Amino acid sequence: MAEAFTGGVKRGGLTSDVEIRILLCYLIKTVGPVTQEAMQGAVLQEELVNYFEFANALVDLESQELAELSEDGYRITRKGAVVADTLSEDLPRSVRESAILAVIRIQSWVHKAAQNHATIQKVGDHFRVTCTIQDDGHADDAFRLELTMPDALTAEQVKNRFISRGSEIYARLLTTLTQPLTDEERPPEGAM
Repeated sequence: MAEAFTGGVKRGGLTSDVEIRILLCYLIKTVGPVTQEAMQGAVLQEELVNYFEFANALVDLESQELAELSEDGYRITRKGAVVADTLSEDLPRSVRESAILAVIRIQSWVHKAAQNHATIQKVGDHFRVTCTIQDDGHADDAFRLELTMPDALTAEQVKNRFISRGSEIYARLLTTLTQPLTDEERPPEGAM
């Protein structure tokens, strides 16, 4: 059994190619279908495996028919499910849990980013953040908000916050704008 490289792997991470294949089977079975990008991001972000060993293990999963690539990501096969069910307990619980939570966070972010779009454009010495929510089936945006930020860091924070909570921001704004006006808020007669 060849040992995995340890570069980029924190203490307690996986060091054997067999363990890495077991972890990938477990991830795919638990949260699948899952994209290569989500798995890669999760295990590298958590420093559980080395990038090169991850890539090799994923190729091995396919060649050993433990997982198969479909349109929406990797799916576990019966053979792979047996591996996950039988051997996943051999992996440290902390490794399994951190990998699963990281994949779920990535999948959640990807889902939110598909609904809540935000882009940054440098305009002079400022940064314009354009936040949109598309209307399903229509070319027009259901919601569009443009904000000017003084620096790139603030613009990036606004972009990420909108992606994370755009639907909530839209709902709150819509509620605020559609509430009946109070007497103090109504324009006086003849003002318009």
